Amino acid sequence: MTYFDTSYLVRLYWNDPGHEIVRDLAGRATDVCCGWHGRVELIAAFHRKYREGAATREVFVGLLRQFHLDEKEGGLTWLPLTDQVMEHVERIFTDLPRDVYLRSADALHLACAVESGLAEIYTNDRHAIAAAPYFGLRGINVIL
Repeated sequence: MTYFDTSYLVRLYWNDPGHEIVRDLAGRATDVCCGWHGRVELIAAFHRKYREGAATREVFVGLLRQFHLDEKEGGLTWLPLTDQVMEHVERIFTDLPRDVYLRSADALHLACAVESGLAEIYTNDRHAIAAAPYFGLRGINVIL
């Protein structure tokens, strides 16, 4: 499995910078996965495109339609937010140095990846990449 955080999932649907590289990576992956909360983040990102005027209402609805079709066809695997994931996040925050900036959703992405037996996560979020080693993960950004 190849873990994409939401910043990468958005690029599967929207032509943000680096979308070609992300789509190529997804095409070579055996299975693209993300934590369950990434589903809500993705829908919110689509709505943000609409809210900010980058997408019309029709485009927004089309993005949702395509996303649901991909989901139905098994294009994405959603990893559960289990008690183990939540406990992992709490352990990390308990020992995390005060100068490490880690948002809750990023912590969930990182813990989901670890608890699913993965060794790396794809993201272009510099904070998630910086925090990844505290979870025993390698944060990778192919969008440079």
